[in-house]
Amino acid sequence: MNVFKTETAKSRVINTYNQLLDMWNIEKIEKEITTTYGITHVILCGNESNPPLVLFHGVGDNSALMWIYNAATLSRYFRLYAIDTIGGPGKSCPNKNYNKNFDIEMWIDEILTWLTLDKVYIAGVSHGAYMAQYYGLYRPEKVIKIACLACTVPVKNSNKKNNLLKTMMKIFLPEALFPTKKNTAKLVCKLCGKNSAIFTENAIIMEHYQYLLKGFNNMTMIYHKIVSFDEEQIEVIREKVLYLIGEDDPFAKSGGKDVLLKNKMNVKFFPEVGHGINHEISNKINQILIDFFLRRE
Repeated sequence: MNVFKTETAKSRVINTYNQLLDMWNIEKIEKEITTTYGITHVILCGNESNPPLVLFHGVGDNSALMWIYNAATLSRYFRLYAIDTIGGPGKSCPNKNYNKNFDIEMWIDEILTWLTLDKVYIAGVSHGAYMAQYYGLYRPEKVIKIACLACTVPVKNSNKKNNLLKTMMKIFLPEALFPTKKNTAKLVCKLCGKNSAIFTENAIIMEHYQYLLKGFNNMTMIYHKIVSFDEEQIEVIREKVLYLIGEDDPFAKSGGKDVLLKNKMNVKFFPEVGHGINHEISNKINQILIDFFLRRE
């Protein structure tokens, strides 16, 4: 299954990906890791002696876009490993083994083994935060702490799939179907809080996001299944995880916030902040991550 609809679409996304990566304004190394499911692209930056922090982006974006306002600060305190999700619109490239038998646990295991990482901190946004929680649950010996941004805890709920689909349709339609410049900006504003200008006033971000909407084949993420947690599993991860949620995040308002409160998770809410929380209030989020992972009060 092709990640991009056409070679032209791929070229446009990768070209603007590289422009965004240049805007990180830090030294970095890009590596390609051969895994069972294909080539996984990883961006490494920060001193190798710093604590390891693995970063997972969300659905429909990639590492270059996701961490543009975080990497420079975080790399002063951590050795960063920003992973392009296999099946996502970055530089990772799935092979024929990436199918209905895809195993997130095994995929991340192989990445960490290649990077020779025994224990790590993990931060993820949206679906990336789900992957961080999942890996923390099934590989607790490898994960020290987890920061989940713009995400809830996946509890068992028979209506969850339908509710998520309805929420996504409400947010993304009709703009995602007709991704003109105007509609791309409208979609960004629907996702964000009051500081949507952090996206809309950056020409490269907006060009890149428009190319993602036009050229990414969303079906390539179909093998990333969401597995719900039961009460015992939630208890396993509770002490390790910090959730950072914007109160204007449409996913939080559709039920994610209530789930976190009901399950008494360790969560911080931010008024007038949306789904792009680590972009919208990057300075605040960067400091919270540093303090949380390095046990500062």
